[in-house]
Amino acid sequence: MSKKSKHKKAEPQSTIALNKKAKHDFFIEQRFEAGIVLQGWEVKSIRAGRVQLRDSYVKFRGDEVYLIGAHMSPLLSASTHIEPDPIRSRKLLLHKKQIERLVGDVEQKGYTLVCLAMYWKNNHVKCEIALAKGKKQHDVRATSKERDWQRQKERIFKSNT
Repeated sequence: MSKKSKHKKAEPQSTIALNKKAKHDFFIEQRFEAGIVLQGWEVKSIRAGRVQLRDSYVKFRGDEVYLIGAHMSPLLSASTHIEPDPIRSRKLLLHKKQIERLVGDVEQKGYTLVCLAMYWKNNHVKCEIALAKGKKQHDVRATSKERDWQRQKERIFKSNT
């Protein structure tokens, strides 16, 4: 007889929203996973796929970390006794040591904290944040040239085979 596993099987992570502009505008150095504090109407909005991370960023307020600028459109069926604010600041949940390290990197080394993605993990909404350095205009051009060259190479190899 086979033994039953005590551990739950890892469910595939389903992505809610991506911030593609962040990968275009920044060099991504290191990634972190953070929980996010949400209200009930926000969870319903996320389930409906009404989230946009395009202009979102992460700020420190005291000893806490907040996601600012993430837009969650309220559903029409939202409760009438609350007034949903689609762009409110949402608290991110990180360990104290992680927060201290991030504060040090942002203040001393000149990094920026950006939100890259939002996804489901074990019925919880998680936010992937990253330490990033801003790209200059010539860096953006060089990246796009490299990407175009890679596409061309793939086309050439594909046509030759």
